[in-house]
Amino acid sequence: MDDVFETHSGAVRGFRAAADVVAVLGIPYAAPPFGARRFREPFPAEPWSGVRDGTAFGPIAPQSAELPGAPVWSPGDEDVLTVNVWTPADGGDRLPVLVWLHGGAYTFGSSAQPDFDGTALARAGLVVVTLNHRLGFEGFGHVPGAPDNRGLLDQVAALRWTRENIAAFGGDPGNVTLAGQSSGAASVACLMVMDGARGLFRRAVAHSPASVFHTPDIAASTTREIAAAAGCPATPAGLASAAPDALVAAADRVVEAYRSDPGSGSRHYDPSLFAPVLGGVTLPVDPLAALASGVARDVDLLVCHTTEEYWLLDAVGSCAKLTTGARLARFAADFGLPEELLAGYRAATPRAQVPDVHLSVFGDLLFTEFAHRLAEAHAGAGGRAHLSLFDRRREAADGTHIRAWHCADMPFAWGNLDDPRLSFLIGGAPTPEDRELARRMVRAWADFAATGDPGWAPMGSTAGETARIWRPEDQPPVSRPTPPRVLWADVAMPVLRP
Repeated sequence: MDDVFETHSGAVRGFRAAADVVAVLGIPYAAPPFGARRFREPFPAEPWSGVRDGTAFGPIAPQSAELPGAPVWSPGDEDVLTVNVWTPADGGDRLPVLVWLHGGAYTFGSSAQPDFDGTALARAGLVVVTLNHRLGFEGFGHVPGAPDNRGLLDQVAALRWTRENIAAFGGDPGNVTLAGQSSGAASVACLMVMDGARGLFRRAVAHSPASVFHTPDIAASTTREIAAAAGCPATPAGLASAAPDALVAAADRVVEAYRSDPGSGSRHYDPSLFAPVLGGVTLPVDPLAALASGVARDVDLLVCHTTEEYWLLDAVGSCAKLTTGARLARFAADFGLPEELLAGYRAATPRAQVPDVHLSVFGDLLFTEFAHRLAEAHAGAGGRAHLSLFDRRREAADGTHIRAWHCADMPFAWGNLDDPRLSFLIGGAPTPEDRELARRMVRAWADFAATGDPGWAPMGSTAGETARIWRPEDQPPVSRPTPPRVLWADVAMPVLRP
C-alpha cells in the first residue's frame, strides 16, 4: 500500500508504524475551534493543497494535565480537532473500523497517549481511528447562547469524517464501532442516543463508563464559578474575552477550592467540574433512560469495567482521603446514598478499613454500577449487550499489590504491554500470561468490531457464560466478598452533582 492517502480535504502521507501497519497522524477533521468559531459547533476543515505530512500527532486540547508519554498543551495551539489512523500495510478492503474516544473526566487526555497506539489492533485486522476533541470549558462549559456539549459535537464530526474518508484507508464506512473508556465510554453512551450521531456507527464499546452528568442549572453554576475565578463576566462576551489558558487556570483554582474544603459537598471528594449537560438540543435526555426506551437497540454494545476501579484515583491523589467512620458517613450523605448501602458494604467486607470501603463505594458509584445498568438497559430494550470484567491482579516482587484499577485494562485491550510509559498501569514488565491475556482481549475487540460477537454470549442468553472475566490464565479465581447490587436499587443514576 502507498503511504499517501486521499481524503476529501487533501492528500496526507503516513509512515510505517511497523512493517505491516501504516499510521497517519494529525489529520484535521474540523476547523480550529477558536476565534470566531470558539464555543460554536465544529466547522468543516479547510482543504489543503499538496501532500500533508501525517507523521506527528496534532496539538491536544487546552488543559493543564501533563500525562506520562503524552504531549502537553501550549497556549496558541489551535488545530486541536484531528484524527489519527492505523491501517494494515497490505492494503485490505472494507475492513471493520474502530473509532476511539479517550477518557480524562472531560478535562484532560488526548489521542497521543501511548495507551492508544493502534498498531496491534490494526495488525488484528481493524482500521483504527483515534481523535482529539474539545475538553474542559472549551468543550463542556456552559456558555449562554452557545451549544452545550461541544466536545460531543466534535466527536460526531469525527464520525462523519470517518464515514466520508475511511474507505481511502481500507476501512468499511458501513461497519464502524465507536469505543471509549471512562468519560470516553460515557460519551459513547451519549452518542448512542443522540440524533446527530444516528447511523454513523453500528457497534459500541464502553469500558468503565463514568456516571456523572449535569443538569443545565449545575452547568450554569459551574460557569459562574469559573468566570469569577477568571475575573470575567459569565456572559458570552465576557467568557470569550478570557483566553483558553485563563479558563483552564480558573477551573483549576475552582477545583482546588473544592478539594481543600470538606464542607463543599459532593465535589470535594473528586472535584471534576465538567460532564455532558442534559436537557438541551444536543442531549435532551440522559443516556440510561434513552437506552432503556430502545432508541439504540440496533447498535451492538460491549461493556467492561475493572474490579477495583477507584483505587487508581486514590493512588494518583485525585480524590479525598477518608480515614474515619464519620467522614465516610458524611461522604454518603453528600452523595445522597442511603445508610443501608454503607451498612451492606461493611457487612460484605467486615475486615475492610474505612479507606477501602470508601474506594469500593465510590468506584461502584461512578463506574461499576453505571456499567451494569447501561448493559442491562440496552439488553432489556431488545438490544444485544455483552458484559465483561477486568480482574488482572498480581503481587509484585517487592510485595506491592497490583490492582485491577481504572485504566489497567487499556494496555491489554490495545495490545501495548511493552511500552515502559505504561508500566505504572500494569505494575512492571509483562509476563507470558499477561501477553496471552492481551492477545485474547485484542481478539475480542477485533471480532466484536467485525461481527458483533466478542466470543461469549450476550446478556439474557441461556447459552454459556454471559459475562467474561478477564484475568491471566495463571491467576486463580479469588473468592472475594462482593456487596450485592441490590444495595444500589434505589440510588438514582446518573449522578447529578450539586
